[in-house]
Amino acid sequence: MTQGKFKSRPFGWHLLGPDPLPVTASSQGGPGMKAVLHFLLTLATTFAVHGAPAELGLPPGVVNSKPDARAPLAASEALRRITVPEGFRVTLFASEPEVCQPVAFDFDERGRMWVAECFSYPDYKEPQRDRILVFSEGGPDGRFAERQVFLANGRRLTSLAVGLGGVWVLSLPELLFIPDRDGDGVPDGPAEVHLDGWSLDCKHNMANGLAWGPDGWLYGRHGMQNVSRVGRPGTAADARVPLDCSIWRYHPTRRVFEVVAHGLVNPWGLDWDAHGQAFIGNNVNGHLWHLVPGGVYERTAGAGFRPHAYATLPMCADHLHFAGANWRAGWVASRSATGEHDTLGGGHSHCGGMLYLGTNWPAAFRGGFFLANTHGRRVNHDSLERRGSGYVARHRPDFLRANDAWFRGSALHTGPDGGVFVADWNDFGECHDFDGSFRASGRLYKVTFGQPSPLAPFDLRKAGDAELIVHVRGDNEWFARRARVQLQERAAAQRLAPGTAAELLAQFQLPGPTPRRLRLLWALHAIGHADDALLVRLLDEADEHLRWWAVQLLCEGRQPPAAALAKFTLLARHGSTPHTRLALASALQRMPLAERWALASPLLARAEDAADPNLPVMLWLGIEPAVAADPARAAQLLASCQMPQVRQFIARRLAAP
Repeated sequence: MTQGKFKSRPFGWHLLGPDPLPVTASSQGGPGMKAVLHFLLTLATTFAVHGAPAELGLPPGVVNSKPDARAPLAASEALRRITVPEGFRVTLFASEPEVCQPVAFDFDERGRMWVAECFSYPDYKEPQRDRILVFSEGGPDGRFAERQVFLANGRRLTSLAVGLGGVWVLSLPELLFIPDRDGDGVPDGPAEVHLDGWSLDCKHNMANGLAWGPDGWLYGRHGMQNVSRVGRPGTAADARVPLDCSIWRYHPTRRVFEVVAHGLVNPWGLDWDAHGQAFIGNNVNGHLWHLVPGGVYERTAGAGFRPHAYATLPMCADHLHFAGANWRAGWVASRSATGEHDTLGGGHSHCGGMLYLGTNWPAAFRGGFFLANTHGRRVNHDSLERRGSGYVARHRPDFLRANDAWFRGSALHTGPDGGVFVADWNDFGECHDFDGSFRASGRLYKVTFGQPSPLAPFDLRKAGDAELIVHVRGDNEWFARRARVQLQERAAAQRLAPGTAAELLAQFQLPGPTPRRLRLLWALHAIGHADDALLVRLLDEADEHLRWWAVQLLCEGRQPPAAALAKFTLLARHGSTPHTRLALASALQRMPLAERWALASPLLARAEDAADPNLPVMLWLGIEPAVAADPARAAQLLASCQMPQVRQFIARRLAAP
């Protein structure tokens, strides 16, 4: 594995040796011989490792494959053309030759941006030349201050996530962990393969989207075109987990892999709101979906993995970003992004998905979901509202228009100061790259409201646990998330200070806004101190979001305690909201079959939930294997079930072979 140790600035580069020495004057007036030898040794090492110091631009052997002479706008001109709402400003953080083909990025505990460059898309036959770069802020005019090559010989890089002492990388067909425990931007040793089996035949539907969930799991996405069979290295074929279009997750310390929900087409965005509810950005058959664990969503082709699902969860958005009576009627024509397609949002293809919870943008944008629209060369904006057991997303005016035919937004995330970074893959033509790839360009933009006050230098790795707890309960969502990952890392390494868990619990038990209490609860769970007794008590809370997470965490191990099961049944019968009942319906799939009847029966007796878009489907998905296993019990359930759709499904399943 090859790593870079020199940094470049926008107008040049300089070397940093492993232990740089100052250049001092000798008694003869020339440079000190030790410093000269050190510089020459560093230079020779760099040439030996990289072949040449020119890490800027394309790696050796990577070429553009466009069949003609088309070329992108100059980065300065592309920046000038971007339009955003009044009061916002866009700056160019980095562009070619400093970054090319940025497919994904994340931040570390110092606020540095880690960027994956993918030159192997779409056929994944390129030799190992994908890269991971590390950028720090603080340069002139919003540009980066320092650039470092962390990995120069990556293979099929589609995503990365920083945390737990290194960087997690989807390097198809594997999920890798590359250690960097001292945070110097140089791998500490060889990559560790945690999972393998990701398909190489998915093209633009490849596994992607690593992101830390509030529950401490590493989440990812997968498209529809081929089936992956995932497991730990050496896992037998019949013990692997099959998946195609889906949301999945992996617990990095327990080493458990599972599919969270099946369906959709090519999900390429995922983020969580202030209450920990996850939302998915998707392509073709609708752009925004509420993630309900255990859910099955509409797909455009293929049978999927639940042949007796009979129904799917609907998109939570009340609109499409293209014209047509439904997605089937308009998605192909929407590639033009003209006429009514342009008016409604620009087309069916979306990359990246961000729920804005930062502190820089005005309140009207907080809680909104933002997606880069591929054909529309823009960033769409939806607002989210509670409705029934779930949510509805409303269309809002497009947030950003690139006015550049080469703009291909691939990812967007909030940074430490509340500004938003947008990665532009920067290529011309359809997202499938049928017309070849222009690999020598790429841009990273930053969008802020006004001019944010610069943050003082920080490093959460060096913060004490008490300071991390202050961030967890604070209002800056970026710092809260990174502090939680840092606490999880310390717990895994048994480096938590005495009293950290007790202080988190004490802070959680104080009255306060629900999002703050949830952040403290997630941190307790991440360090292994949200025990069953605490979670069972939370089932008595009036707040539906605390109840949701109590149910989810109690069932995480697929064996909720008896005290929890008893309270689940009480909640199903009396005094719960539709949202709490959705949590219970979702939990059915994480319970032993024999224990599902006692909870499902009172939930299915709630006639007021029969027309809810989510509850009948989730209840059916929860009881379907139990119906097949115990037909006599299922026949009895038909008499008390007050949901016509579920009664129909029970009868249909009982009649099935």
